Amino acid sequence: MTIGHRLSLAAALAIAWAPLGLKAQTFVRMEIHPIETVALNTQQFLTGDLNGKPAVIAGELRVPKPGTDKLPAVVLIHGSAGVGAGMDQWAQELNSIGVSTFILDSFSGRGIVNTPAPANRGNEPSELDTLAMMLDAYRALGWLVQHPRLDPARIAVMGFSKGAVAAVYSSNERFRKLYAPANAQFAAHIGLYTPCNTTYRNDDKTTGKPIRLFHGIADDLASIVPCRAYVQRLKGAGVDATLSEYPDAYHAYDAFLLKEPLRLPQVQNGGNCLLAEGENGVVLNAKTGTPFTLADPCMERGTQFVYNAAAHQATVKAVKEFLTVTFNLD
Repeated sequence: MTIGHRLSLAAALAIAWAPLGLKAQTFVRMEIHPIETVALNTQQFLTGDLNGKPAVIAGELRVPKPGTDKLPAVVLIHGSAGVGAGMDQWAQELNSIGVSTFILDSFSGRGIVNTPAPANRGNEPSELDTLAMMLDAYRALGWLVQHPRLDPARIAVMGFSKGAVAAVYSSNERFRKLYAPANAQFAAHIGLYTPCNTTYRNDDKTTGKPIRLFHGIADDLASIVPCRAYVQRLKGAGVDATLSEYPDAYHAYDAFLLKEPLRLPQVQNGGNCLLAEGENGVVLNAKTGTPFTLADPCMERGTQFVYNAAAHQATVKAVKEFLTVTFNLD
């Protein structure tokens, strides 16, 4: 993907993801907090090598209720376009049911505007590899479990596209042991239009916390097919995991201002590449067994986005119901 194509993708998503305009104020307090972290490439992350470039990123905490009682929270992780107005809309939706939100910004503190398309994972030429955002999420968890208004046992994580990789795969017990704060884990994992096309070693061995995926069947940037296979493997291992599928829904189907299809024919697209973790943290093309690169034959061009109201509304409803049960909300 060229810089111009990346910017066009980011601009399109930034315009498309705007708040639904909930009428009532949904939080009583907002706090901005710095998070110390490091940037790791994919191989470093998979091998536990923390010798990455240090960074200070930030997140915005919204507390929905006054008082001193401890509230549940959800860490929201943005996609390849960075934090957009869609994060505000989701924060409002979750705050409205009494759940605190922490909008994590992995880009601004690193001077990043946007990164390549989310399905281009593996040996990706990016200012921030996809898996590195999982370390950011764990570092945020380490801070949130100490906050006086938050219940450390009721902190979930929810991600979108590139950020959904961090949200979903942070359920992996191997990654938790490597990177999570001591005696802390996420209470639930939620991913919207998650790139599931990389199989990691022991990725069906999880913390046991529930996993919920939401995906458009027509998604041509991050195919739903490997997510189906992954959820089946998780279920076979006894994990509480589900995949909600929406017909005629494309990538970023909750981008509600996109009433007409937005087609980006030159965007580089690795959504149909099947990848697998090899020796020493090297990501391989699963079909050829060779290290994956963006020159692999599986790489394609083109994608499109368009709002799907039915899928969006169904996802909002399902996420709220899931968190109401998971967090034991009144």
